[in-house]
Amino acid sequence: MSRLPFYLIVAFLMVAGVALSIHRHVQFEVPWTPGEQRQVWEIEAQVNFIADGGPAKVNMALPSSQEGFRILTEHTASPGYGLAFLEENGDRRAEWTTRDAIGSQQLFYSVQALVAPASRNPKIASPPPRRDIVWETPYDTAASQVIEQAWSHSADPFTFARELIGDFTEDRQDENARLLLTQFDRTPLLVRLLNQAGVPAREVSGLLLDHGRRRQSLTPWIQVFDEQEWALFDPNTGSRGRPDNLLLWESAGEAVLEVQGGSNSRVDFSMLSRNQPAAAAVRSQLADDTLLNFSIHSLPLEEQALFQTILLIPIGALMVVILRVLVGIKTSGTFMPVLIALAFIQTTLVTGLIGFLLVVAVGLVIRNYLSYLNLLLVARVTAVIITVIAIISVFSVLSYRFGLNAGLTITFFPMIILSWTIERMSILWEEEGPKQVLIQGGGSLITAVLAYLAMNNPWIRHITFNFLGVQLILMALILMLGNYTGYRLLELRRFKPVTED
Repeated sequence: MSRLPFYLIVAFLMVAGVALSIHRHVQFEVPWTPGEQRQVWEIEAQVNFIADGGPAKVNMALPSSQEGFRILTEHTASPGYGLAFLEENGDRRAEWTTRDAIGSQQLFYSVQALVAPASRNPKIASPPPRRDIVWETPYDTAASQVIEQAWSHSADPFTFARELIGDFTEDRQDENARLLLTQFDRTPLLVRLLNQAGVPAREVSGLLLDHGRRRQSLTPWIQVFDEQEWALFDPNTGSRGRPDNLLLWESAGEAVLEVQGGSNSRVDFSMLSRNQPAAAAVRSQLADDTLLNFSIHSLPLEEQALFQTILLIPIGALMVVILRVLVGIKTSGTFMPVLIALAFIQTTLVTGLIGFLLVVAVGLVIRNYLSYLNLLLVARVTAVIITVIAIISVFSVLSYRFGLNAGLTITFFPMIILSWTIERMSILWEEEGPKQVLIQGGGSLITAVLAYLAMNNPWIRHITFNFLGVQLILMALILMLGNYTGYRLLELRRFKPVTED
């Protein structure tokens, strides 16, 4: 029979598992190793204004995920106000409203922004061309001459913006530029000139992040479009590009803050930078329900904790397959060592080993007595189960009385599995003697300890919980091991006399 379908299935599982894991790491920035730290900025915006004594409406621009930053969480503090989050033309805004506002008012908005180098800007539509630009004399002539000079020194919209802004710097200003600056502010003037030249541009506001700074204000930037691409320009220097510490707060060319029913409004910003574990920093994105982001993080925390243990079982099963198929270790039951290893995770290794040996030893003694009663199998196994429960109860009470709280964790052992282990070892003792009991019992303990060490490794726990594609990789490896028909390592002892001869 052809083995081609089998190899195709194994290859598909391996490729799919690796692809899903890499996609999760690249697209959602899930770290490969536990303990990685990510930089998070905590920014607070404080809105202050003097209310007129009647209804008030406050509308403020909000930041969105963008190149270099991803918005994690946001909170507001506005007692007595209604709050709504709006989205207009790709721009997010918060709107506070109240029927009665008197005197000084304060509204707070805080946001956590994760530094994410892999994050990209969302697609932004180019603003429509302006057809309503009108200049008064003599500013119309000065504007035309400035545009003509910059246009002759440029090759595309971006270089035109660079040259135009450069002509308004102190070392390159001519009479036309100085005349225009006497009547208009620099940034709105540059945007107006760019639009008159047919180059789509608008003024946006950004926040320069600096750890520990308080009462900071937004800085103006010029956003220039060239078909589907756009670039930021510093209106003071003409330099192109977004600084790494610049967070665009308002990117639609609208007012940052609008207040109706009040006066003397302003918004101040405070910021702090701190590091936190990468897994916690990206948890909000991991919880997003998308087809390719099939994540355990979308479940409630109680179920997440349960799955964190369940997803370790394939690791233990892989260790059992390796030790039984390749090494040749005999165990009492096929996957009993995996369940014992899970119990070791709850009890710690030393406490679990001592508890396991005590329960099995006492259980074998009592099971030896039950064998003289000639009971039926079901009744005998049931009696062993009750005996195991009684043994665990007694050990727990004695441990508590002697102040050994670690002994209380012995209750995590799977009682049914222990009962069947005792029954199987007792039958094996009667049929093949104590040597086979020691071989299989010792093999089970060795396998359980190695499975525990693999399952309790922080890196493995992190990988299995955050990358579900690893389960497909484990499935492919187990299928490949199931196709092995060679000698086991422990069987090679039979050939030792040949080497001696």
